[in-house]
This record gives sequence, C-alpha cells and structure tokens, in this order.
Amino acid sequence: MKAIFRKTKILNIFPEPMTYPLTDSKPQNYILSITIIGALFFIFGFVTWLNGILIPYLQISCELNNFQAVFVAFSFYISYTLMALPSSKILKKTGFKSGIMMGLLIMAIGTSIFIPAAISRTYIFFLSGLFVMGTGLALLQTAVNPYITILGRRETAAVRLSIMGICNNLAGAIGPLILAYYILDDGDAFVNSLKTMDDAARFIALNGLARRVIGPYIVMTLVLIILGVLIKYSPLPEADKEPEEDSGVTDTSKTSIFQFPYLILGMIALFFYVGIEVIAGNTIFSYGIALGVAIESAKAYTTMVMVTMLIGYVLGIILIPKFVSYHTVLKASAILGITFALLAIAIPAHLGFTLPWLNIYLPYTIMFIALLGLSNSLIWPAIWPLAIHNLGKFIKTGSALMIMAIAGGAVLPLAWGWISDNWSAKNAYWIVIPSYLIILFYAIYGYKIKTWKKADYQ
Repeated sequence: MKAIFRKTKILNIFPEPMTYPLTDSKPQNYILSITIIGALFFIFGFVTWLNGILIPYLQISCELNNFQAVFVAFSFYISYTLMALPSSKILKKTGFKSGIMMGLLIMAIGTSIFIPAAISRTYIFFLSGLFVMGTGLALLQTAVNPYITILGRRETAAVRLSIMGICNNLAGAIGPLILAYYILDDGDAFVNSLKTMDDAARFIALNGLARRVIGPYIVMTLVLIILGVLIKYSPLPEADKEPEEDSGVTDTSKTSIFQFPYLILGMIALFFYVGIEVIAGNTIFSYGIALGVAIESAKAYTTMVMVTMLIGYVLGIILIPKFVSYHTVLKASAILGITFALLAIAIPAHLGFTLPWLNIYLPYTIMFIALLGLSNSLIWPAIWPLAIHNLGKFIKTGSALMIMAIAGGAVLPLAWGWISDNWSAKNAYWIVIPSYLIILFYAIYGYKIKTWKKADYQ
C-alpha cells in the first residue's frame, strides 16, 4: 500500500515510524487512523462554521446588535480556554480513543440544548448550548491535533494537517449553506415583513423563526451520538502513555511546560490566528448585511471563505515540505493576510460585481475578506509542528495549551463587534493587522527560541 502512495505526487502523507509510537503499528491501521480522524475533522468544520450563519440568524430572531450577536463566537470558543487543561487530564486517564468518544457525546448534549433554546427563544440558552458544544470540541481537538501530528514524520506533519484542514473546510463550506437553507431561505422577505408588523405579530413571527433551528439540531444530535458509539468500537489505535524515553526531547533537564519558549510563543501566535480566522468566517455575513447586500447573496459569503481556505490547503499538500518550509509558509500567510485586509478596508464599499453563474452580488471589499481564508489556511498546520516538536512527556499538556489559544476566536470577534457598533463594520477589520504582524514575528524569530535566558536559536 505504501508503495502505491509513493508513486503519487503527494509524498509521505501517510505515516511512517513515529517518535511517539502507537500501540498498533501496522501501516494499514495508520491509514485507517488518518481516515477516521479526517471524518472527525469534517465534524469539527461542520459544527464550527455554522456560527457564521447563527450570528445573523440569532441577531434577527433575538433582536441583537453586532456586539451582542458575536457572543455566539465568544461562548463557543471560550470553552476551549476553560476546558483544554481539564481535557488533557481526562486524556491521560482515558487515552485518545475514549476521549474522542466522550467529546462527541458532550457535543451531542450541546446540540440538544438548542431545542429548548429555540422553543423559548432565549439567547442565553443558545449560548449555553454553544459553550457545551465547544467543551466537547476542546476534548476532541486536544486528542486529535497531536495525534495527527505525531502519526508520522515531523517534516510531513503540515501535509497531514492540511489534509485534515480540507476535511474541516469542506464541511465548513457545506454546513452554512445547509443551515441557511433551512432557517434563512426567505431571509430578505422575512426581515422586510417584520417592518410592517405590530408587536404581537412580530413576537409570533420571531418565535417561528427561532424554532426553524430545531430540526437541523435534532439531526446533528443523533449523528454525534451514533459517531461516538462507532468510535468506541472502531479499530483506531491508542497512543502509548507518554513514553519519555522515545519522546525525542533533546533537553531532559526541562521540568515545566513553560520552559519551552517556542511553544508559548506559538500559543500566542495561534491565539491571534484563530481570532482572525473566526472574524473572517463568522462576520462576513453580518458585514455584507451592514453594506446593504441582500441576505440571499450574503448567506453564501461564509462558504466563500471556506472555499478559499480549501484552495490553500490543497496548495499546502503540494508544497509542504518538498518546496517550502513551515516558517516560510507562515511568513507568506501573514504578508498575504495583511495585504488582503488593507485592500478590504481601502476599497470603497459600493464597488462590486455579480457572479453570473451563482447570481450572487459580491462587493470587492467582501471579496478580499473572503480571500483571508486563503491567507489563513496554512497558518494552523504550520504553527502546530513548530510549536509542539520535542515536547516529549509534555506533549499532551503542550497540546492543551495550544488548544487554549483557540480562545482568540472568543476575544477578537468581540472586539470586532464593539468596533463595528461604535465605528463601522468595515473599519472593524483593522483589528486583524496587528494579529498578522504577531504571526509574522513567530514565523521569523519566535519558533527558533529555545530558552528565555538568551537568544539561543535552534
């Protein structure tokens, strides 16, 4: 089987002998493991990028401003910070496989909370459901990201993570369109009809809008439960319990996770990366509406971000590490991000064009926000291998710290929402510029730093 894959242009994607070995080392089980994890990344993407539709949906049904509406992202992503370290402790006791099953079942609890939330049209219930879903994802991501990273050679980790990114963003492209079809298919007509209703009729109409989400979330709950049971009985191999002697640590004198500067700086870079990724995917719909674009067109914008990310992931599979290194990819991604963001801010909002084959109106400023997906696509798979290599016995704790950095997706969108309400939605995108500069610093210097005491570069 490996000989077949060596004949393809995508080399070394599938695993080779590991520095953090699995208990089952058969090549076919490695390939099956990647397939199973790819399916999990599909679930991650499907659930995560629904927030891009939920924000304007809840903004309408619960009558919220931009700042209030982006608490959707805050509630979802802040759970990563609160639950990442507990997730690491759970994984130490249960192992990866049982931890993945638990994560899926916790997510199912979160999706089920949407049912009473929709019936009562209570925003805090929706936020509670999102927090629980994020808690399950924190456990899943803490298990799965290092798993796919250590499943083969470090040099090809970004390629494997890029493949996972394709699974994630393919779901992210499909999910918002599916949910929008069920809950906002008549969005423009509905919003216009609200303007002519009295208070009683408006109350009834908004209750009906809120309840449209019940069916899709019942289906998601059932799917997550079934997947959790299937994972329990799947042949997914288990990772050994922290084998320090085979860990690849070059400095055994380190006694704390905080003695790895490149990890801590990678965590900071990841914090800002996730923030700008969430801003691009979750605010572009609301930004389009703020520009006066019809909901019929704007509801496709989140999918456009996902499509540009998919393009980036494909490029990553082809280019990394054969043609470019991790830090080179980070540099290019940060520079592209700064360029696209400046163009999105500078171009007048009234300029745009219609995509004739889709009948979607696309302002140029929106197009460059969508292109942030391209600049963002390879940052995650490039930072992870640079930040967690040679952690040895600290691998799970290091992974948990990296997962905590996903809190950037909670904090930065709130800042976007506040600036949007108090200045303008367009100018709120200035917040991504310093974020990309921090990523650029990590790509140039941060990943090299071995010690806090002096500039001892690797």
